[in-house]
Amino acid sequence: MTFQRYRQEAAATLRLGAPLIAAQLAQISMGFVDSVMAGRLSPRDLAAVAVGANISWPISFLWFGVLIAVSPSVAHLYGAGDRERIGHCVRQGLWLTVIMGVGAFFSLRNAHHFLGWAGIPAELVPTTTGFLRAVAWGAPGLCAYQTLRSYSEGTSMTRPVMYTSIAALAANIVGDYVLMYGKFGLPRLGAIGCGVASAIVMWLSAGTMLICILTLKHYEGDRIFSKFEGPHWPEIRSLLRLGVPMSMGWFMEASLFGAVALLMGRMGTMVVAGHQIAVNVASITFMIPLGLSMAITVRVGQAMGRKDMDSARAAGFTGISLAGAFMAICGLCMFTLPDLITRIYTNDPAVRQMAVTLLFMAALFQISDGLQVSAAGALRGLKDTKIPMFITVIAYWLMGMPLGYTLGIVLGGGAKAVWIGLICGLTAAAVLLNSRFYFLTRRSTLNIV
Repeated sequence: MTFQRYRQEAAATLRLGAPLIAAQLAQISMGFVDSVMAGRLSPRDLAAVAVGANISWPISFLWFGVLIAVSPSVAHLYGAGDRERIGHCVRQGLWLTVIMGVGAFFSLRNAHHFLGWAGIPAELVPTTTGFLRAVAWGAPGLCAYQTLRSYSEGTSMTRPVMYTSIAALAANIVGDYVLMYGKFGLPRLGAIGCGVASAIVMWLSAGTMLICILTLKHYEGDRIFSKFEGPHWPEIRSLLRLGVPMSMGWFMEASLFGAVALLMGRMGTMVVAGHQIAVNVASITFMIPLGLSMAITVRVGQAMGRKDMDSARAAGFTGISLAGAFMAICGLCMFTLPDLITRIYTNDPAVRQMAVTLLFMAALFQISDGLQVSAAGALRGLKDTKIPMFITVIAYWLMGMPLGYTLGIVLGGGAKAVWIGLICGLTAAAVLLNSRFYFLTRRSTLNIV
């Protein structure tokens, strides 16, 4: 690939990805707002929101993550210029949305049964249960939003996603303030109010995306809502075959970080606080390659729709290199400015010392994290999701987690040793996923396994 072509591909990826990065940053900011608002109420409300969020998001993603399959499916059809089939694909995606939305609703309504098993203190159970049951009402809306968002992304229309996410962040701030604190004559709901606000925002996001699709000229050619169409099970099964491994892959990574947090809980308050700071910083930087990975999926998918393997390969590796470069810069900042970063979160010397130590560790896996998520995005563009799912299971749960547990808990290495397992898992995923994309795109034609 010539430098000129690399510049053109990089520019196209950044134009497509920049709004998605902004959207992801807006979404992660909602969690920050929830924590700040709850923290000003009471430690119990803050703890209930933290526990509820850590339970609700992995469960939700298992359901709405399946619907991300609409993005590469639409991208392939868009690249092929088959606008009529795009409409059919999205309509079937909406039927799948109903199934996923109902599943997410009942899963969250019953998630409180895990609280006792997870060892959550009894005084937190009622409030956390109320939070989870409130969020459950928004789960179908979240699924609808994801389907419409994936459709929009697949057609290279990412700005409505950004605007919707920013509007959702603003609505979340207002909703938290009014419902958690009991403003304008409404009852003071505390952490449960946070769940209610989140549910409302999920439906508002779906509604905003729907309005964009109904009113913007870009979407007219796909005629999504031009006719009623019943369930077409072959198309729905195709989306499930693509989407279930995707959602499981995401869940493997999210659950890895959740499990590491549980291991940190054994090491004392200062370790947990320092770990939370380091993870929060890493989560924010992760939004950059995550947004790029979504753009990479679209660029690769559209090239495959045109049956242009050379362009798919160029789009994938250009995006992967951009993600790696961004994360190298982030890692350098963590390594050289840890004191400045930790002062944003706390003035406690002991917590800051632990956070600085773990930020050094986080700096080491920044590049690996960027390379693995961007390679996964490139593979999604090829509609290759089954093998990547197994790769994430092996890298995170057969390598990273056992290693971290052995070094940190069994051998007494402490927090840094647990994070070594995290680094090794992410690095293994990065190597394996990038290798798979490399070898698949060497072929002149692609038969997905």
